[in-house]
Amino acid sequence: MTHIRKANEADKPAVWQIIKAVIAGGDTYTFAPETPEGEMISFWFSPEKHVYVAEDEGVVLGTYWLKANQPGLGDHVGNGGYMVSPDAKGKGIGKLMAEHSIEEARRIGYQSIQFNFVVKSNTVAVNLWKNVGFTVIGEIPDAIRHSQHGLTNAYIMYRKL
Repeated sequence: MTHIRKANEADKPAVWQIIKAVIAGGDTYTFAPETPEGEMISFWFSPEKHVYVAEDEGVVLGTYWLKANQPGLGDHVGNGGYMVSPDAKGKGIGKLMAEHSIEEARRIGYQSIQFNFVVKSNTVAVNLWKNVGFTVIGEIPDAIRHSQHGLTNAYIMYRKL
């Protein structure tokens, strides 16, 4: 059975494998596919983030992080990043992490969550976020040089907690 827990140092190699596979597509994150492991792990596990993994029988299937979207007077709004292993796609891991992160964001003390960048053509993610109560509050034109579609818009999505 899949459960979600705080990530630790020992999870970094598994998280890197997920990140590497996800960014290789050049279609959901702005990171270049050749971004080095050290740079990505430093980003994903940076000190201001709360990092989690979805695990099933000792295998890490997904990861997400939460942090304040802005410092100071904007730190009541959370932000997050989510990745699911290609081997686990279609198994409900994204939804499990989405639901967990909403509760975790409340526990941390955020009053809402804003995603600054959800690639419009990533319909799986867009539909997932809509299904758990997020709405599109803005659209950024030509936000990513998508590997298949060229310049592609991104959504800003929001949910009050």
